Amino acid sequence: MAQVLICGASIVTLSMGIRHGFGLWLQPITQAQDWSRETFAFAIAIQNLSWGLSGIFAGMVADRFGAFRVIIAGAILYALGLVGMAHASTPFMFSISAGVLLGMAQAGTTYAVIYGVIGRNVSIEKRSWAMGVAAAAGSFGQFLMVPTEGFLISSLGWQEALVVLGMASLLMVPLAWGLREPGFVGGSIVQREQTILQALKEAFKYPSFQLLMAGYFVCGFQVVFIGVHMPSYLRDKGLSPQVASYALALIGLFNVFGTYVAGVLGQKLQKKNILAFIYITRSIAITIFLIAPLTPGSVYIFSSIMGLLWLSTVPPTNATVAQIFGVAHFSMLGGFVFFSHQIGSFMGVWLGGLLYDKTGSYDVVWYIAIALGVFAALVNLPVKEAAITRRVAAQTA
Repeated sequence: MAQVLICGASIVTLSMGIRHGFGLWLQPITQAQDWSRETFAFAIAIQNLSWGLSGIFAGMVADRFGAFRVIIAGAILYALGLVGMAHASTPFMFSISAGVLLGMAQAGTTYAVIYGVIGRNVSIEKRSWAMGVAAAAGSFGQFLMVPTEGFLISSLGWQEALVVLGMASLLMVPLAWGLREPGFVGGSIVQREQTILQALKEAFKYPSFQLLMAGYFVCGFQVVFIGVHMPSYLRDKGLSPQVASYALALIGLFNVFGTYVAGVLGQKLQKKNILAFIYITRSIAITIFLIAPLTPGSVYIFSSIMGLLWLSTVPPTNATVAQIFGVAHFSMLGGFVFFSHQIGSFMGVWLGGLLYDKTGSYDVVWYIAIALGVFAALVNLPVKEAAITRRVAAQTA
């Protein structure tokens, strides 16, 4: 179990750490290329959509053949996408590299695939905790990588910084060796009661699965809008670029604690209540942030609070899916739930750029994020966490 956690957490640290800093490139790239913010935002929106859609198929392959091959392919795509992002000369090429390629890369190197390995190799008594550890690693990656990316941009320039990150992403290849599952050599190590189609039909007919997807849509909308657009929002308000870098780093630092605590609490409390608390608290925090005077201090306080809530939805959401449906098709089902998250991410980052260009302000998108947080809190409360009862004989037939 230790090897799985160490290697899985390290991969998530790199993959999530790199992506959380993309907001730092918004102004350097748009100014250098003379593009609108919507152009940059649309490419990152495509990235999130590509990530979500590719994640479904990455999950299917990982469930059937193991995560090892999927992670290696994802790491190679990560390097190609970052280098392509550095040298894209048109909005179309930028959307292909920063959008499609990096989205596919993240699908193969983040939660759906890594959590599948954890679910198969960690007992149910420790599963939520282990998922919290992996999510905390992704948060530590943000804390570690965002200031590093800011330093690389300022010292090397935005293009060279992307190339350096592309080379660094290849470190995920040797780490993938630690997640090899020998039982997958001849097929799945998990006994399957269902085909893929049966598993999908069961999940999408189950109301709690639908509610979890709806809540995760909101999570994606909120965190990607804030992660990509808050640096520019703060600069527009007259704060220095360093404030934005420190703000994102604080989100990552406090998210280490938030995701770990959420994973631990998921072993003791009802996960639906944890999720409802996270979403409603996000809405309260955003409301106070917008009302209070904007200073570096208020930004750091807001970032710390949002950090505690940032990816803390990930362990309870995924552990609930595994608890209801089992682990045989967990990566695939987790991929579908995450696809909903990424549709929300697409809407959050794209609407942020679109409405800013049209109104000159991010205010409307902030208000939408508040309303959606209340909605997500309400839809998570009716979720039923108990394992689903199957008629095994009928399913096998």
